Amino acid sequence: MFKRILIANRGEIACRVIKTARKMGIQTVAVYSEADRDALHVEMADEAVLIGPPAAAESYLVIEKIVEACKKTGAEAVHPGYGFLSEREAFPRALEAAGIVFIGPNPGAIAAMGDKIESKKAAAKAKVSTVPGYLGVIEDDKHAVKIADEIGYPVMIKASAGGGGKGMRIAHSKAEVAEGFNLAKAEAKASFGDDRVFVEKFIVDPRHIEIQVLGDKHGNVIYLGERECSIQRRNQKVIEEAPSPLLDEATRRKMGEQAVALAKAVNYDSAGTVEFVAGQDKSFYFLEMNTRLQVEHPVTELVTGVDLVEQMIRVAAGEKLAIAQKDVTLTGWAVESRLYAEDPFRNFLPSIGRLVKYRPPAEASQDGITVRNDTGVQEGGEISIHYDPMIAKLVTHAPSRAAAIEAQATALDSFYVDGIRHNIPFLSALMHHPRWREGRLSTGFIAEEFPKGFAVRVPEGEVARRIAAVGAAIDHVLGERKRQISGQMGGRVVQRERRRAVWLDRQEILLEVVREGDAIAIRFVDADGKVGNAHLLQSPWKPGDPVWQGTIDGQLVAVQTRPIANGIRLAHQGVEVPVYVWTEAEAASARLMPVMTASDTGKKLLCPMPGLIVSIAVTEGQEVKAGETLAVVEAMKMQNVLRAEQDGTVKKVHASAGATLAVDALILEFA
Repeated sequence: MFKRILIANRGEIACRVIKTARKMGIQTVAVYSEADRDALHVEMADEAVLIGPPAAAESYLVIEKIVEACKKTGAEAVHPGYGFLSEREAFPRALEAAGIVFIGPNPGAIAAMGDKIESKKAAAKAKVSTVPGYLGVIEDDKHAVKIADEIGYPVMIKASAGGGGKGMRIAHSKAEVAEGFNLAKAEAKASFGDDRVFVEKFIVDPRHIEIQVLGDKHGNVIYLGERECSIQRRNQKVIEEAPSPLLDEATRRKMGEQAVALAKAVNYDSAGTVEFVAGQDKSFYFLEMNTRLQVEHPVTELVTGVDLVEQMIRVAAGEKLAIAQKDVTLTGWAVESRLYAEDPFRNFLPSIGRLVKYRPPAEASQDGITVRNDTGVQEGGEISIHYDPMIAKLVTHAPSRAAAIEAQATALDSFYVDGIRHNIPFLSALMHHPRWREGRLSTGFIAEEFPKGFAVRVPEGEVARRIAAVGAAIDHVLGERKRQISGQMGGRVVQRERRRAVWLDRQEILLEVVREGDAIAIRFVDADGKVGNAHLLQSPWKPGDPVWQGTIDGQLVAVQTRPIANGIRLAHQGVEVPVYVWTEAEAASARLMPVMTASDTGKKLLCPMPGLIVSIAVTEGQEVKAGETLAVVEAMKMQNVLRAEQDGTVKKVHASAGATLAVDALILEFA
């Protein structure tokens, strides 16, 4: 076994690999760019090597620097994680030439599966179910139309070297094929330097299901069940689970056996994933193979009990798989949410900055529920403009799907992050979506259920009552604390009135609140003044705690708390709202106060995210039409074009190219 390995990656996956290596008694070497000097993976590793400037192209993607770091530190093997160099055939070849072991598949397998057209040909040869399509060279748009007519509509036009949804078009008619073919070809050329495209049948209402495979260097390959990854936004996975609510045992076995057949056909010898597109009728077709560890591998680990990173290391060291197919059993259900530094209320634009507070839920296994948090950040750290905006992967495991979802929902409500915007409200709302809970999934789920994006949610029904109850309980605890200050009121006992008007922003809920032993009793008051039954809230919450965790009538509840002027901001199940708790006299006065309205920003262009101004496309006095480009802002390697929403004249330009702006910074004004 290796004594020392290097992790050629950063962030969450680097920390994940270090944890397993430490468990195996293997020393670790981290590499880092100047932007990651204080990163968690650098702190966790036994040794760390600086490999260059912040830009990945000058650090994490430079093979020579990784090889040099191995030689410098005596690392015998390299784990590539995912992304960066993990699927570059040249990387394991360069390591091999330097006498260093690659903890991943052989370069031949990477090459065979790296090209979408060639991988589909290999899959068809291995008798893997493939989507009806044409994988040869398509001469022109007329040829593409002829092929589409033969396959049947709708069809998907895809770039061979594509990824992340680029070079991809869906066509429902001859005209759309002709147009889509030329657009996909041009986009593929611009994005990947390779204009080859292919045409295949588009599966309506599809699901994305993948099979985890594991092979060794002795010809053994097994599959470890499937993962459902249908909850996606713009072709990027958001939530994953294992197993899939769609599959039965027979379909699972069929998919698994085909995945193993493909892996064996390319002599696969590590952890890898065979991805399928599946119909709602359980039909399935090969999509592609990822020759690396997947981001969502923890859900498989939790339902199988197999540490995939450990297996990769053992296989790379030449060991035979200690697990046979008959030993693989799926126990319970696991759900994973990807927490990103992005603002769901601003169309998921990236958010960068310092993690002023970072308090994830406690990792634990108790009463059949496991909470796991794979992360690469810590409180006080920076979310950098240079890399992927992932904060963490929150994973829960339970005996059933319903219990795993419930545990995930509670864990998300307990996950406290401040300093940047994040997608926890969106993930929390998803966890409570009826269609998700029923398992009626497809890759179009988010687009169909949130067609206008994700907006601020108004608390209503049971959620509103729960937030009001917690707000009243917090106010009661704060009141008790004030009354315990020594020397106040001359030692007299003050009987506090019970009736409260709780405002969720401007929505008023009447209730009564009183201490009953170690619990706080809340009784809601209806419009006729009738007082309802008591709801008992129990929690160890004390002033300063960022999360109220406890039970309401015995049910686990977590609510995030943030102090504001005269009240408290509470967040629960994707709803975030200012809460004010008034006495009856205070409420009477508050009702007379005018409602404050936000100032009109209709004549201003504000920076939608923290970022770098790449260019300003207009000048003062210039007339612009709706849809015209005003400026380009870059954040996290993405360029965002800001366009005019209506016709107008530029009055004043406040920013210039090269400037770094904060969110909502003024870029220009209109007359």
